[in-house]
Amino acid sequence: MIRDITVLAGGTGGARFLQGLLHGIETGALPGVASDAVVTVVANTADDIWVHGLKVCPDLDTVMYTLGDGIDPVRRWGRREETWSVKAELAEYGVEPTWFGLGDRDVATHLVRTQMLDAGYPLSQVTTALCRRWLTPRYGDRVRLLPMTDDRVETHVAIADEQSPSGRRVVHFQEYWVRLRASVPAETVVFVGLEQATPGPGVLDAITGADLVVLPPSNPVVSVGTILGVPDVRDVLRVTKAPVVGISPIVGPSHVHGMAEQMLTSIGVEVSAAAVGLHYGARSAAGVLDGWLVDEGDADQVERVRESGVACAAVPLMMTDHDATAAMAAAAIGLVT
Repeated sequence: MIRDITVLAGGTGGARFLQGLLHGIETGALPGVASDAVVTVVANTADDIWVHGLKVCPDLDTVMYTLGDGIDPVRRWGRREETWSVKAELAEYGVEPTWFGLGDRDVATHLVRTQMLDAGYPLSQVTTALCRRWLTPRYGDRVRLLPMTDDRVETHVAIADEQSPSGRRVVHFQEYWVRLRASVPAETVVFVGLEQATPGPGVLDAITGADLVVLPPSNPVVSVGTILGVPDVRDVLRVTKAPVVGISPIVGPSHVHGMAEQMLTSIGVEVSAAAVGLHYGARSAAGVLDGWLVDEGDADQVERVRESGVACAAVPLMMTDHDATAAMAAAAIGLVT
């Protein structure tokens, strides 16, 4: 019986998968999973950015707001019923960056986080405190949200710039995503501080103590990839007794949401469901996967993955509603158990 599930998640894709996973647990739609199973989410923090003196953690907040029913359902980030008075006033003062807007309701979260960090609390403890509002009322102690590290890690992207002596310039990942809308090629992705980071409290235990580890359809380079890049995380994934199963963020020739296509191209990985599975690799060959789900439209790629030593199956992967996502989670579990 599966009682402890650990999910290594980015923002939007990871959060939507978690909704379906938890729905499946609550409705008994996941064979072999206990009705009181505990889900631990290890979230990417390499997207974090300081804006107007406030610490913003986009992936942590997206997971927290989504599971706590506070997310904007259209944008899939930030608060629902948001207003933008602070953003407008800052723009009137000419304060940069104007391309990264903080909603009025969202600002409260960042103020609390920044004040606690300034008081000496690590990000992991701050996150626990914030989750008492968003997760505890609904899930009690059945859902835990952990930052991948308490250390400062930032993702930067090198892009072409004819005005620069080197012919390129480096921008923060959020500028590449929000201001540039990932519309220019990413030449290189740089993870500042990742190699020196330490896994956050509880992260390694969540992997070694799990009955199942899931890599949801999050960005394999700048979401799941950064979590795997934290020292020791990849090593414990290789030795945990729990099966490790992943779900492709690529359906057909492109990503479903976000910018997996641009990021994969930047590291020289083919944009296909099979290639991402091979990028993660089989645990039997120093990778991290026991199983890999691809979309039914990519069924012709299943054998290619199997040949690498990873169990693979093709099922519908579009997270159209909670039931569809729960069915996807059930297929992932069935593949490796």
